Amino acid sequence: MTSTRFHKVSEPDHVCWDETHFGKMGSWYINRTFFFDVHPPLGKMLIALSGYLTGYDGKFAFEKPGDKYEGVEYVGMRLFCTFLGATIVPFAFVTVWEMTHSLAAASFSASFILCDVGILTLTRYILLDPILLFFVMGSTMAMVKFHSYRDRPFSAVWWVWLLLTGVMLACAVSVKFVGLFVVILVGIRTLADLWDMLGDLTKPMSFVVRHFVARILCLIVLPSLLYMLFFYIHLQVLNKSGNGDGFYSSAFQSKLQGNSLYNASMPREVAYGAMVTLKNHRTGGGYLHSHWHLYPEGVGARQQQVTTYTHKDDNNLFRIKKYNSDPVDSALVELVNHGDLVRLEHVTTRRNLHSHKEPAPLSRKHYQVTGYGDNGTGDANDVWKVLIVGGRDGDVVTTVSSKLKFIHYLQHCILTSSGKQLPKWAYEQQEVSCNLNMRDKNALWNVEDNIFPKLPNISFEVYAPGFLERFIESHAVMFQGNAGLKPKEGEVTSRPWQWPINFRGQFFSGNSYRIYLLGNPFIWWSNLVFLAIFLIVHACHAVRKQRGKPVLEGAERMSNACGWLFLGWALHYVPFWAMGRVLYFHHYFPALLFSSMLTGVMLNYLLESLPVVLPVSLANTMYHWFLGVIFSATAYSFYLFSPLAYGMSGPSASDPNSSMFGLRWLESWEF
Repeated sequence: MTSTRFHKVSEPDHVCWDETHFGKMGSWYINRTFFFDVHPPLGKMLIALSGYLTGYDGKFAFEKPGDKYEGVEYVGMRLFCTFLGATIVPFAFVTVWEMTHSLAAASFSASFILCDVGILTLTRYILLDPILLFFVMGSTMAMVKFHSYRDRPFSAVWWVWLLLTGVMLACAVSVKFVGLFVVILVGIRTLADLWDMLGDLTKPMSFVVRHFVARILCLIVLPSLLYMLFFYIHLQVLNKSGNGDGFYSSAFQSKLQGNSLYNASMPREVAYGAMVTLKNHRTGGGYLHSHWHLYPEGVGARQQQVTTYTHKDDNNLFRIKKYNSDPVDSALVELVNHGDLVRLEHVTTRRNLHSHKEPAPLSRKHYQVTGYGDNGTGDANDVWKVLIVGGRDGDVVTTVSSKLKFIHYLQHCILTSSGKQLPKWAYEQQEVSCNLNMRDKNALWNVEDNIFPKLPNISFEVYAPGFLERFIESHAVMFQGNAGLKPKEGEVTSRPWQWPINFRGQFFSGNSYRIYLLGNPFIWWSNLVFLAIFLIVHACHAVRKQRGKPVLEGAERMSNACGWLFLGWALHYVPFWAMGRVLYFHHYFPALLFSSMLTGVMLNYLLESLPVVLPVSLANTMYHWFLGVIFSATAYSFYLFSPLAYGMSGPSASDPNSSMFGLRWLESWEF
């Protein structure tokens, strides 16, 4: 097993696929630089730790796939991920052994996972997937090991496996939110166990209550505390300002060293003539932003684009002016009050924030928002009324703390950020529009930066949030980010129906040295067949049992084991059909582990049932003959398709001169 997993692990010696993301994030942890990602932090922290312990200094840029690792200590991170991926095989063996006590079933299951080139490919690089698969399989193994000690409740080994199950569950969810699927699996198994205990009238009710409390502590309280601990470490380590700051609230940013709000001193009140940035209050909302580029032909008026942008730059600065005059250059300071009419002049381009009765680019029932005018001059469509949420006449607009609405004076619409991503002509920034619905929940803004030398500065320490506030906001931003993951123009994605049939793979590395993620077709297509066979056999056994007819020896154990494995497969696969976010082939691999184990159990059951249809001597001969054929075919199919994982060079498989030409069994395979 070790030879297959670690062979050529240092190749290719360049960035492959999503190593550009997770290697970069590992670097940011080492450098303590804050960033935004849609996944929880544990997997990335472990990648960073493995890199740090093996000599990586966090200085490599990981800019794009194909960048050479010249003089970079990257192998340690790959070895760490590969080691975790390698443990999946013995985890599968132990899991099936505990469920069936069949050496053949456990060996089949482990060999199918060992010889799948897709799992091999996915677990050899600096990615979250090998870490996720490790904890998903670890949770499953710990669950069945704990169940195997049900006749020794509250013994030391019973507590060890229960605690380990809780730890593994916490870690699975802390790597990716899809770890929740294995949490649900363990939860259902736990409820089933408690229900069985409740029906055992030989046990007192206090016995059931003790079991219930033990599971609450180990499978809910402990994982929750560990999950929060990982986020606490994450927020403590990433204490320096980075490119992810803008996704978070102004108060959140005040905790990041190097951010303009960290230990910031700026005026508390907002005055006319001040240069300000306006941050949208929606989760993950950006800054009101403009730039020299115009809306393209056919998209409303051909005027200057206005968007929201999550990164800080000078194009986020607006000067706040009275609606009918420029600020007077004198010692007199006039503050902006609730209900004032104002103009917002973009500092870089000197054009005013403007709206009119043209439809917005994406939200067609909203009005377009543009930059309009020349050197600060414009027209009446540049006038906005400032309202403080909960404010009264005479209340002064304050930095950070005032939640603001901007009502267009003529069109009676409200400035909002729809959260929709604009096309490439707007650099995929988010749409800003003017909504006629005044109750739009995304129409709240706050002043973040407030540059005005004529007013005294105050410290922003008063706005700094505590851990729980940052923990809650981090999740709101992650959930928003996950929901907003949509396919980009020209991006090749996949749909759930394609995954089990191994319809299309994806390149990890292209050009002269190709790595292609694709499942071993012998194993994947067998998994599909045995999923169907299990449903048929299980239904037949259920009917025979209901009719009072005998079932084959071992049928009960097989049905129980395969039932839970089928549930694990369904929980890790079916939910993707309901997801609106962008999906990729690698999302299927947790489900694949369960279907491969199910195939091993079901295949062994059918082989052990041969004496029912054949004479015993012939059945024994056929049993051993089938064992040899199945293991040989599994190993040989791995040998044939192993270049997909270890690297291919020369012509592509569509070329008759390619060594892989005969293995391109589907037109959709592109290796």
